Amino acid sequence: MAELLGADAALASVSDWGATTDKRDAISKSFVFSDFKMAFGFMTMAAIKAEQMDHHPEWFNVYNRVDVTLTTHDANGVTTLDVELAGFMDALSEKLLAS
Repeated sequence: MAELLGADAALASVSDWGATTDKRDAISKSFVFSDFKMAFGFMTMAAIKAEQMDHHPEWFNVYNRVDVTLTTHDANGVTTLDVELAGFMDALSEKLLAS
């Protein structure tokens, strides 16, 4: 199992993520893209990474926005897996927005 960090420790390692407000140990971020196609492409590429990690995000998509919540359910909180996936998503969004 991945190392349990907690949201506060994880937030020191990721940019523009925040602790969730629903009284659980999780981090969240909204990604905004130019259109639906780019948002869906982001989700597709992130899903492939998540599947490789066997670690899946909670997310919600409306048009150009993707809201992501990360927590490790079997650890009951934020772990190194969440930090790794958050970093991947950040790098991916920067790459997509730069193109």
